[in-house]
Amino acid sequence: MKNNVMTLLRFLPIWKVLLYLLIALMLSMVTGAILLPALEVLEDNSRFFESMLYILSYFPKLIIFSFHLAMTGLFLFIFYQYERKRYLAFYIEKMAEDVQLMAKGKPGSFALSVQPEFQAVFKEFQKIIARSEAAIEEVKKAEQLKNELVTNVAHDLRSPLTSIIGYLELINNDGYRDEVELRHYVQVIHEKAASLHALINDTFEYTYMHNQHVNIQKVAVNLEEMLNQLAVLSKVQLEEVGVEFRLYSSAMSPIVIGDGGKLARVFENLFQNAIRYGSDGKYLDVHLSETDKTIEIEIVNYGRQAIPPSDLPHIFERFYRVEKSRSQFTGGSGLGLAISKSIIDLHNGEIKAKSTPGRTSFTINLLKEW
Repeated sequence: MKNNVMTLLRFLPIWKVLLYLLIALMLSMVTGAILLPALEVLEDNSRFFESMLYILSYFPKLIIFSFHLAMTGLFLFIFYQYERKRYLAFYIEKMAEDVQLMAKGKPGSFALSVQPEFQAVFKEFQKIIARSEAAIEEVKKAEQLKNELVTNVAHDLRSPLTSIIGYLELINNDGYRDEVELRHYVQVIHEKAASLHALINDTFEYTYMHNQHVNIQKVAVNLEEMLNQLAVLSKVQLEEVGVEFRLYSSAMSPIVIGDGGKLARVFENLFQNAIRYGSDGKYLDVHLSETDKTIEIEIVNYGRQAIPPSDLPHIFERFYRVEKSRSQFTGGSGLGLAISKSIIDLHNGEIKAKSTPGRTSFTINLLKEW
């Protein structure tokens, strides 16, 4: 109450406060003048009032002072309620103007934030506006990501499709010298079609993981067994590029709770990355270690060319290629590492990369239980 009165006094000009005080005193006197004849009538017709007025006659000055003080206070309270309604109406209107300005993206006066009566309301408005702005930014970001995704996919689809159409036209027009050249054309078409198939699958998986609620099948996964199985499946590719797979494990129990299929996808992506860019290093090493709560998996290739430091922070972004070329001959879909990071994030894990000339490593930390 005290704070409300002080706030209202700051709102009113001093002359108006003095005017209200003067009017209250005058109304107090008028009220006294009106009540005096009524008291005389009561004194004449009631022994109770006669006795009470007789007792009060011993304190005339105190009675008059108390009466005028009470009446003045009553009238001031009435004036206070009137001005308080005007005050609230003024700031409600001001609040509406501020909200309209904020809705249009313009800053309000923020005068409400210093008014005690409106602080809670103003804070809630600020929260709503902040949430709305965040939602708008998310929509803009999603729209931008969608546009970039469509652009990148279209770019990556165009190159192999152009090659496929070109070779098919040569075959259709008998533009080959012999069966050997024909087989070569068919082989190129097959490779381009396979790259398109991989790109479409990766794009579908990436968009699904970022736009849907992905269910994680939580089962016990033996990472050492999984890595050995993936090495067997990749044996032909490893032999073709002359790379030897080596696994070093110091983990007594390399088991985590997670989705085995999705984790296998991560390690398969990293194996393919090592085969593609580290084949001149001759070895693909995997190191398994553990702590009380985590399992660490380090996948190392020894390719001579390092990932530049400026590129390292971006290699887990979609469609990012260190070689800066979008040629399908030098890179994959550009989504493998982005998908891998998304899967690791879903497992509440961490993936990071380090690269120096002659050694590039990807380190994954997974919780044993989560």
